[in-house]
Amino acid sequence: MPIEFYKYQGTGNDFILIDNRADHFTKNNTKLVAQMCDRKFGIGADGLILLEKHPTANFTMVYYNSDGNLSTMCGNGGRCITHFAKHLGIIETNATFEAVDGMHEAEIEDGIVSLRMNDVHSVDVYNNYVFLNTGSPHHVTIVDDLSDYDVFGKGRATRNDLYGKEGANVNFVSEISPSEFAVRTYERGVEDETLSCGTGVTAVALAMYESGRTTSEEIKLKTPGGDLMVNFRKKEDSYTDVHLIGPAVQVYKGVWK
Repeated sequence: MPIEFYKYQGTGNDFILIDNRADHFTKNNTKLVAQMCDRKFGIGADGLILLEKHPTANFTMVYYNSDGNLSTMCGNGGRCITHFAKHLGIIETNATFEAVDGMHEAEIEDGIVSLRMNDVHSVDVYNNYVFLNTGSPHHVTIVDDLSDYDVFGKGRATRNDLYGKEGANVNFVSEISPSEFAVRTYERGVEDETLSCGTGVTAVALAMYESGRTTSEEIKLKTPGGDLMVNFRKKEDSYTDVHLIGPAVQVYKGVWK
């Protein structure tokens, strides 16, 4: 059966979006998902996202990594599915949807999506890195000369050696100013560097604040795929009102035969 899909990207983090409100997509077919995401033999994407019905919210988001496996929250994917919902006429400017990590709210205006992430109640600061979960687990470390850094090699080693089979995403960061940071991310499930990671830049913003590298609650993150903003409020030991803000772009529509 042919599958209609839409290709999206959010600061270079690219996804296959499928309207699955009629429940026609075989959700346990990990081989099909991996094949569709393959950049040589398929459409090519960092992940595949299904938009499905929800009993009370506007929709449900189901996210697969490019390896075909269901995964944790994807921030840039959450921004892209909001744009997709607007394209389908499900929403106008505001959305409420459920992802694997719970309920989210989003707002879209002129292609810019502000996605409310979950509150973060635990940030672990170590000597050389910070670990936290922003819907997905993230390792954050400061490095020198980020542009020439071996993100693939060092990221893969950290992902496997420190976090084992389950893994974690690994973010390498350099400071541009006290409220602006450059970020490159090695993503588990993709098992490579991606041009941008939404939960990753969210983690970096909170990690920089928690470790005392910034006092700003509005932080600009520069990724290889483009710029994102993260706003938040520090309330006692938690981070609340966390928003990931940036563009979402529909690239093309196609049919998988």
